[in-house]
Amino acid sequence: MRLFRPVGGHREKDTDAALLRAVGDGDSAAMAVLYDRHAGWLHRRLTRRCADPEMVREVLQDTFVTVWRSAGSHRGQEAGGWLWTIAARRLVDARRAQERAARIETAPMEAVGAEHEPAVATPSAEERALTALEFGDVGTALDRISPELREVLRATVVDGLTTRETARLLGIPEGTVKTRARRARAELRAALARLDPTPMGGPA
Repeated sequence: MRLFRPVGGHREKDTDAALLRAVGDGDSAAMAVLYDRHAGWLHRRLTRRCADPEMVREVLQDTFVTVWRSAGSHRGQEAGGWLWTIAARRLVDARRAQERAARIETAPMEAVGAEHEPAVATPSAEERALTALEFGDVGTALDRISPELREVLRATVVDGLTTRETARLLGIPEGTVKTRARRARAELRAALARLDPTPMGGPA
């Protein structure tokens, strides 16, 4: 889905910071370029976190509406991390709203008064898989590598982003993404070996 139609091609090489300054001044053409540059990887990353395409579409739309309204407050050089922070928060808000609506729809009339009680959300299969990744041996090993390498692995492996998308998210050159990905895989293998020194987890 496209929210903004690009006007001309003169801004494609502008930096994120320049585009955000222009967006802050109400420049819709700059907003279109920013959307074209970041919507693809944001959509892919949201889809990896949420199986509901309608919710993903709404979250993506809310994210860029927020950017349009608050671009003037952004002070960084790259927009990727900031955009993902907004999108992740919007996804959490959307899930909470969906859960509240589901509780109201399914609750018997006599139990409607209990709608204000905290509910226990049932995690999706995607969330369970991510939890296993975060808190299993791989998660433990991930915690033992440096944060800059861990972020590259999360983006490329967990979220399935391309090198270019990861570069935009993290605000680093594509060559740096590739270098860090190689180092991250090596450090992750070493960390896993230290957790379970027996080959393939078999008997010592």
